[in-house]
Amino acid sequence: MEGTNIKVLIVDDHDMVRMGLKTYLMLEPKFEVVGEAEHGGKVMDLLRDAAPDSFPDLILMDLMMPVMNGAETTRAVLAQYPTMKIVILTSFLEDELVVDAIEAGALSYVLKTVSAEELIYALQGAYRGMPVMTGDVSQALTRGIRQRTVKGDNTGLTEREKEVILLIAEGKNNKDIAEELHISIKTVKTHVSNLLMKCELEDRTQLAIYAHRKGWVLN
Repeated sequence: MEGTNIKVLIVDDHDMVRMGLKTYLMLEPKFEVVGEAEHGGKVMDLLRDAAPDSFPDLILMDLMMPVMNGAETTRAVLAQYPTMKIVILTSFLEDELVVDAIEAGALSYVLKTVSAEELIYALQGAYRGMPVMTGDVSQALTRGIRQRTVKGDNTGLTEREKEVILLIAEGKNNKDIAEELHISIKTVKTHVSNLLMKCELEDRTQLAIYAHRKGWVLN
């Protein structure tokens, strides 16, 4: 990377966000902003028409956008340009969104709350092919993958019961579960009782073991 500018395409549906990112990256000697787009549809046009000396090394892309969102755009870009490095920059930390973006092929998933230094680190890592995620994003990815695994397992449990048994497997008590799921402790106890009955088990420890044996808990 020594002596070579990293060419970046910025994609975000907010003009001020694009302007701020472009202004900041232009101050970084190792980066060069070669284009901007307000949605995924325009990204494909820009890549198709880009001259060789202005073709981006990586795309810094928002997730929630009109026309084509970040995950859809990532899939479309990588289908035609499989070596492109894509970094998602978003305000959203929902588990499903994180999984969708990573499954689409995004190399890194970064929140807009990161510091300027952390963003530069993520971009430099992406340029080298190194995924970069903060702890909260990694946890969201883990939860999202785990929840998809559970949902795909036809056990007869409700979605809420599956959430409860996963939290039990993490070692959380009823108070912790109630706070995380925003329900009462009494409701948690009801779910636990229903889980014990449906799974034909005797206590919380057995529920935790059950979840592990099902492969629902990622170590």
